[in-house]
Amino acid sequence: MITNKQAFKQIKANYELYLLIVPTVLYFVIFKYWPMYGVQIAFKDFIASKGFWGSPWVGMEHFQRFFDSFNFWTVIKNTLGLSLYSLAVSFPIPILIALMLNQLARERYKRFIQTVIYAPYFISTVVLVGMLYVFLSPGSGLINHIIQMFGGEPVYFLSKAEWFKSLYVFSGVWQETGFASVIYLAALAGIDPHLHEAAVVDGASKWHRIWHIDIPGIQPTILILFILAVGNLMNVGFEKAFLMQNDLNASSSEIIATYVYKIGLQRAEYSFSAAVGLFNSLINFVLLLSVNRIAKKINGSGLF
Repeated sequence: MITNKQAFKQIKANYELYLLIVPTVLYFVIFKYWPMYGVQIAFKDFIASKGFWGSPWVGMEHFQRFFDSFNFWTVIKNTLGLSLYSLAVSFPIPILIALMLNQLARERYKRFIQTVIYAPYFISTVVLVGMLYVFLSPGSGLINHIIQMFGGEPVYFLSKAEWFKSLYVFSGVWQETGFASVIYLAALAGIDPHLHEAAVVDGASKWHRIWHIDIPGIQPTILILFILAVGNLMNVGFEKAFLMQNDLNASSSEIIATYVYKIGLQRAEYSFSAAVGLFNSLINFVLLLSVNRIAKKINGSGLF
């Protein structure tokens, strides 16, 4: 057992390393943990003039109000549907891209393709949504021009609720796949090349090497990223959903994040919106713990 004196000696001997993590620790303390002090307003009828401590306690009233609201199931269904759709589509694609890029023999082509698919990551969400409006415009959009060339009628995609989830998910795939694949490419680079050389000598095809060497080699990385993705399942991106939302597709685009924004900021119901946000965070926390526990039982390893 390490005593306090021994721990102090270890810290003193490696003080440079501890100094390096001080800014990160301060960031999380100031911007992540200290704001949790305000979570108490979810259980109060918050009045700005009275402050956190002066506002009266109401217990679970705001949570009950959210559960009884007419759009509770709509918001939950849209959030879960969009999250699961995004997870099912956007999670495996970077893995496939990374595996295919790793098999390219010519580094020049590999770098070119990687640059092309990585570049959209630097486009801001506002610009991305603007591009969607331009390309999908019923009057001047490229997509509708192609549809009309084949004898179809122009479609106003962004005004139709049934198109919202697909547009949201696949635009995200186009924008983020390149960045996500970099993580898997880094994991693939860490696989011992002697394994591939031995497999080639034994007559293994590319498919066999991918299946028996590459995929098992990046399995820990896949598992960790999957646990994090599931733990963040209910946190659907607010910006893009809000920018793509309009009155015509609201039945499909109203998610928890946009609902909290409208209730909390536009209608100034701070306590109610804090309760909804806390409920959302608790679901993510439970999902994270559950998936991590299942992964440890199945695979023997998890995030923590």
